[in-house]
Amino acid sequence: MEKHRLNFAQVNLLNESIAEVIFDKGIDISIEMMEEIETIFCAFFKTDFGVIVNKIYPYTYSLEAQLSMGSLVHMKSIASINYSKEGVANTQDIINKRNNDKLNVKQFNGLELGRQQALKWLQKELA
Repeated sequence: MEKHRLNFAQVNLLNESIAEVIFDKGIDISIEMMEEIETIFCAFFKTDFGVIVNKIYPYTYSLEAQLSMGSLVHMKSIASINYSKEGVANTQDIINKRNNDKLNVKQFNGLELGRQQALKWLQKELA
């Protein structure tokens, strides 16, 4: 596993097709932050890949970040691991806003082995 520490998040490259992002507590994710993460993805992944967004800490997204996430050509699936009702609601809000884009996003409960379930789901989606 390869790890990259940014000023606002930890990016873990778990294998040749899956990354995990853990954003820091209390930040507001901007489009520039999303672009910085996407730069790492583009450097590491040359074919289809999936992302786990592990929402251990509460944070928010700017509207621009919400509208840009998941737009990379090779990003095929996003697994969102949520630990609170607010996290679930925020993820669902983004899914609703991006409904026309037909993003392949699935939510998992972090308190019920969500990370393991998310990894299995992404591996199936990328097979």
